[in-house]
Formats: sequence, structure tokens, C-alpha cells
Amino acid sequence: MLRLKRFYERLCAAEAALAGTLLVLMVALIFLGGVSRVFGYPLNWSLDFATAFFAWACFFCADIAWRRNNLMAIEFVQDRLPAGLQKAVRLANYAIISAFLVYLVVMGTWLAWTSRARSFQGIPEISYSWVTASAVVGGLLLLITTILKLADELKGRRARPGGEDLL
Repeated sequence: MLRLKRFYERLCAAEAALAGTLLVLMVALIFLGGVSRVFGYPLNWSLDFATAFFAWACFFCADIAWRRNNLMAIEFVQDRLPAGLQKAVRLANYAIISAFLVYLVVMGTWLAWTSRARSFQGIPEISYSWVTASAVVGGLLLLITTILKLADELKGRRARPGGEDLL
């Protein structure tokens, strides 16, 4: 179990590093594409790569925010419920989120498969499946995070925004 926890921690660190790198590359490519266009040498492929990097970065960043409990939440009504009912609402939310993520992974896999022959407009050598695969990988990462949150909830541990655990 300790090995699995260490693997997950390394996966989370790699995910954060990759998300940051993709965001920086996306901004750099958009800037480079704009500058090159001003000088009369447009890089048509720069926006395509930036779009692909954006898709991947969105899913990675969503998982990071979900893991750290930094996503927006409106708990005005839920906070006024009795503790047992609050827990039931959280469990129901995790179940709904999990069902959606399973659907995302299944349909994302189908979309990646069906778009394998489609290529980028500016980069005909690269399949559009590389972009649609971000939904599959991102959905799996989000599903893992949701399952871990569900397990913590069932053990009586609830996390606060910012990643601190509430006991």
C-alpha cells in the first residue's frame, strides 16, 4: 500500500509539472505565432499545438484543483443541514460525479477512436486523437481523485478547501 501511495504522489507531482509546462508552452506558442505573423511568416501550426496543449492542461489543472478542494462550491444550503444529511449529500455528489466521469472516459475513448483518421488543419501528420485523448486521461485522473475522496468520506475524513483535512 505504501508503494501505491508513493506512486500516486509521484503521479500527482508529474501531473502538476506537466500542467505548468503545457500552460507555459501554450502561451509561448500563441505569442510566437503572433510575432511571426507580424513579420510576414505565419506559423499556422502554432495555434493547433496551443489548442492541444490547452485541452491537456485543462484536464490536468481540473484534477489538481479537485484534489486540493479548490474548485468552486456553493454549500449555503448544505451547511445548514444536519451532519448526517450533509454526509449523504456529499456521497451522492461523489456518486454523480463518478458516473459522469465514467461516461466521459467511455465516450472520450470512442471519440478518440473515431477521430484517429482526422488530422489537425495545420499539422496533417498528427492525428486529432491526441487532443481527444485528453478527455480520457483527464477523466481517469479525475475519477481516481473522486474515488479517493469517496473513500476518505466513508472513513470519516473530510477535506477543506486548500487541501487540509477535517477530522
